[in-house]
Amino acid sequence: MSFITRRRLHLLAGIAALAVPGHALAAPAGAAPAAAAAADPTAAPDAAAPDAAQPGGLDEVVVTATRRETNLQSTPVAINVLSTQALQDRHVQSLYDLADGAVPSLRVATFEARQSALTVGIRGIVPLDANQPAREQGVGIYIDGVYLGRQHGLNAALFDVERVEVLKGPQGTLFGRNTEGGALNIVTRAPSGEFEGRMRAGIGNYGAYNGELHLDLPEYHNVSVKVDGVVQYQGPTTKNPLAGQTGFNYYDRRGGRIAARWKPFEGLTNDFSYDYGLDKNSPFYSQLLNYNPSGCTAGPVANAPNCVLPGTSYSTLTGTVKPLLPGVVVNGTSRMKVADIGVPQQPSVDQTHGFTNLLKYKASPEVELRSITAWRGVNATQWDNSGGAHRTPIANLTAACTAAAPCGFSRYSLADLHQNQFSQEFQAVGTIDRFDYVAGLYYFNEHVTDDAATPNSNGAVAVLNAAGQVTGANYVILDPCRGSSGFGSQPGCRSIDRASEVWSKSYAGYGQITWNPLDVLHLTAGGRYTHDTKRGVLHTSRNVNYDVNTAAATAAGYQPLDRTWNRFNPALTVAFDVTQDVHAYAKYATGYRAGGASSRTANYQSFGPEDIKSYEIGLKSDFWDHRARLNLAGYIMDRKNSQVDISSIQPFNGSNFNNLVTINAPGNTKIRGIEADVTLNPLDGLTLNGSYAYTYTKIPPVLINYTAGGATSSVEQNFYIVFTPRNAASGSIDYRVPVGEGSTTFRVHFDGNYAQSTQAFDQFATRADASLIFNGRIALADITLGEGKQKLEVALWGRNLFNEQYVYRRDPSNSLPAAPTSSVSAGNINNVLGDYGNFNAPRTFGLEALLNF
Repeated sequence: MSFITRRRLHLLAGIAALAVPGHALAAPAGAAPAAAAAADPTAAPDAAAPDAAQPGGLDEVVVTATRRETNLQSTPVAINVLSTQALQDRHVQSLYDLADGAVPSLRVATFEARQSALTVGIRGIVPLDANQPAREQGVGIYIDGVYLGRQHGLNAALFDVERVEVLKGPQGTLFGRNTEGGALNIVTRAPSGEFEGRMRAGIGNYGAYNGELHLDLPEYHNVSVKVDGVVQYQGPTTKNPLAGQTGFNYYDRRGGRIAARWKPFEGLTNDFSYDYGLDKNSPFYSQLLNYNPSGCTAGPVANAPNCVLPGTSYSTLTGTVKPLLPGVVVNGTSRMKVADIGVPQQPSVDQTHGFTNLLKYKASPEVELRSITAWRGVNATQWDNSGGAHRTPIANLTAACTAAAPCGFSRYSLADLHQNQFSQEFQAVGTIDRFDYVAGLYYFNEHVTDDAATPNSNGAVAVLNAAGQVTGANYVILDPCRGSSGFGSQPGCRSIDRASEVWSKSYAGYGQITWNPLDVLHLTAGGRYTHDTKRGVLHTSRNVNYDVNTAAATAAGYQPLDRTWNRFNPALTVAFDVTQDVHAYAKYATGYRAGGASSRTANYQSFGPEDIKSYEIGLKSDFWDHRARLNLAGYIMDRKNSQVDISSIQPFNGSNFNNLVTINAPGNTKIRGIEADVTLNPLDGLTLNGSYAYTYTKIPPVLINYTAGGATSSVEQNFYIVFTPRNAASGSIDYRVPVGEGSTTFRVHFDGNYAQSTQAFDQFATRADASLIFNGRIALADITLGEGKQKLEVALWGRNLFNEQYVYRRDPSNSLPAAPTSSVSAGNINNVLGDYGNFNAPRTFGLEALLNF
């Protein structure tokens, strides 16, 4: 590998040195949440797969990361999994509940403050704004092997999940494009063919309640059917003072799923499922954390050296930093229980649905054929008024703010997105002599439309004394149809900031083969060829209909998106069984993320794809008579043409627009990391887990060109990878002890999760807070009822047990001058207010009962 740089060799050598002690150990293959395996419901069984348990120690884990069943410890892939028990112990009801860091290298965050669109990242591959129709995610999200094209609707209720699997690093060969950081696969339980069921009911603080019903019906004429229903509710954790309006951090989820398995004869299995989910939610409250922290003041920038927007080179600041409106609260230290000013807020609504059909046919001992067909869709309606008076536009309270013409504030961010997708995948998996192989064909077709508007919802009316001086303010709610510069929030009354439509198609062929020339040596080579096409149009920008007003579109420099990309992504792995219980591997893998266009720009500015190369070494070891396991991985990733965002809120003609330009940063973005997972079973019934992830990221500085007032300025700007802590760790303790002479057990779970502070925006060095979150659960389980097989479990759970309060998202854009419009040398501070951000969810707790029958 002469092409690896000296620095890469040094880092890999250091990681190898860390792994050396493990060679003297013998490790168990345990089922611990932090060190378990990813699987695929389409996987074929491997005749050489080990038994599922080791007496007197940790269980072995059978994984399907290579599309076949293998032992976790001998599978040369860095994987984590959260099992059914782990999800239950942490009271995980949706993907956002993994934001506390259960898997240190997996990061989950809201986009803006919204629960309706999640940002998911692995190993430093975290897109800031993947919720645009013409933009792709960096981590592939799958449900039962089916790729989800959008991040909308990801926070819907989870249906009877068997496990949530995390495949780390580029997965461009077997899982496809947009898997630079890896893949997250949600696997649900299949029908069992026997009559059985489970019911769960619970209550919690903030008026929370939840209920589940999972019913398996007996097999009839080779057909097995399973039905799932889920209800989850939580009232707002921050109250909205405006009567009749929804508070903040509320959710109300409903969902159902039906699955059928048909086995007409030996070797043929057909699984069909349909699911529907409804998620009503509101954003986290966006607090004003400080006031004018950069000391912005009119005059030479030398008088306020921190008051500069990144990527600009102002010499002068103009305008005035306005005083706070009466009643506005500045609080950067604690989570507010009641918003300072009431605003109109109704729930956002996400509706998800999907059909999946998986056909598997064992054609011969050497080959299994599979077909995965899926139709899926999501409809998302966004209502986000979480900022109130804490963000642009800033109301200038003067005598001119009258009842007839109140000064508007509180940006109501509204959006609608509709997506439909179809995918078809064919696979052949098998073993011939000493060769294991996987081959497949893949097709993906997606259609997405969206629109957005940002009217003001509130108005300020000045209170004057006898001398005509402003002494206070009265707040009014603007007319929902005509109250914000002639426009409002209701459909049909909106000034449309943007409306776009995108058609995406992807065709791929892939294959992977593993040669086992010796029992201890395994050589794997694979590749995937992908052909992507993406067409997109911007129908409306700044309330100008481009379909009709072609002159305005031309003047804005608008160009429809019509791009095609072709990629071949190879992967190579060398794995060696040092001993029966120690396995080492070295891996080279690649991946890519498709390009697109930003609908938040008036010209629909396009950007290209990004490509990644990864070099990884790993060690998986069992020891202490299969009562302990240590897995280590170290990797070096270089990403070319990183997609980065330049974001700002720009007031325009009485409204304010989120102007987000996406560009490709030149050069290579460096991502380096070390990961460790350890599981110990020192005593029967006691399991200890620990995971650690170190992630270093560096995007090369980018030369930014700004043009304003006929002049151009070139400034070097630093960019950052968001929501990626340098150091993150997670640990848990699980203890089970029998109670009495029956099957009843007393169970205790306690976990802690730490993450260092991170940036929340590509272009700002400003960091959010570090976090340390603890969760716990105690339960009395397997209580036998009567003489039947009914079992009851009663549990008390808590999340964020010590009510830790930290800002997970800090936005400094309102603390700095706006992007230049009239002069590259002058920055306007009229809309400077302060940083605003979002605190994490408060402590939640509850009582639940689970009945198995």
